[in-house]
Amino acid sequence: MSDLYINETRARLRTLLAAGYALFIAYVSLSPFFGWREQGLNFMDVLHLPLMQTFTTFDAVINVLAYIPFGFLAGLALRARFGVIVSLLVAAACGLALSGSMEYLQMYLPMRISSNLDILTNSAGTLTGALLAVSVASWSWFRQGLMRWRTGVFHRSREMDYGLALLVLWIFGQINPSLPMLGNVFITEVARQPFVTPLPEPFVWWESAVVTLNLLMLGVLLLTVLRSPRRVVSSLLVVLSAVALVKFVAAAVLLKSWALLLWINGESMLGILIGIALLSTGLWLSRAVVISAGAAIALCYFALINFMVDSNNPAAAMSIYHWHYRHLLNYNGLAQTITLIFPVLLLFHLWRIRKT
Repeated sequence: MSDLYINETRARLRTLLAAGYALFIAYVSLSPFFGWREQGLNFMDVLHLPLMQTFTTFDAVINVLAYIPFGFLAGLALRARFGVIVSLLVAAACGLALSGSMEYLQMYLPMRISSNLDILTNSAGTLTGALLAVSVASWSWFRQGLMRWRTGVFHRSREMDYGLALLVLWIFGQINPSLPMLGNVFITEVARQPFVTPLPEPFVWWESAVVTLNLLMLGVLLLTVLRSPRRVVSSLLVVLSAVALVKFVAAAVLLKSWALLLWINGESMLGILIGIALLSTGLWLSRAVVISAGAAIALCYFALINFMVDSNNPAAAMSIYHWHYRHLLNYNGLAQTITLIFPVLLLFHLWRIRKT
């Protein structure tokens, strides 16, 4: 395998991940995307405001932490093509441009406040991430080991880079602790009235179907990116276990004590068991059949979550959090959006690899 191919593969996947994270920042910064209007503000006036006028420790820390992954991914992508100094400068410039654009657009959203301090803290986060990236990129033993692992486990092609980025997106959308495991419904009657004994609720088979189809979509994605189909079930269990662990820790930190295990329900568990059983029986199907079946599953999932399953507004989930910062509401909305668009992105992936 040539060094040129390895560098291009690294840069391509990292660029996809950096672009995806930039879209995440845009979503969080501009959500809920309505109410746009001119408010008589001048961006230069915003830049010249006293820095500490809008300072809160929580916002400053969140702003730095939120941009570290962007700086890290951008720094890694750039380092695969350029030297250390150029990578740092360009990554920092990208972070500054992204943050400045978000603050400029927020002037037209009455629910948002533009702040020069946000630009400063966001840029600091980007630079921190880029410095970490160029440091990691110099660890040749780590880089070579990671590449050997990747080429041994996953297919190599431009299309597979997109598939791996799609896998990361799926995981990111699932770790929300207010979202049931592989499900699409944000909140139950128990969460709406935690101190009222709820009436027995009927088992909702549609929700189990949603979970099964969601798991099958993940399985189809893994089947297309993994070299060995025999690794699909074990890889699926690793991904689900990691998601469950993160959801549990996030629930313990963010949710009220009585809501700690709301993300687990009978519909989800049944759907997971059915999905794993179906996936196990389909491991010996041809690639063409897997792609066709995956397209049908994605279409069915899209139809179910849009037309059959009653999905609550993301704001409804806020009652189960003991933190009430707006960042959480934005993340709830983003997780819901990922759930809605993932089948479309998977269809695009399957269409791209249909002849490979």
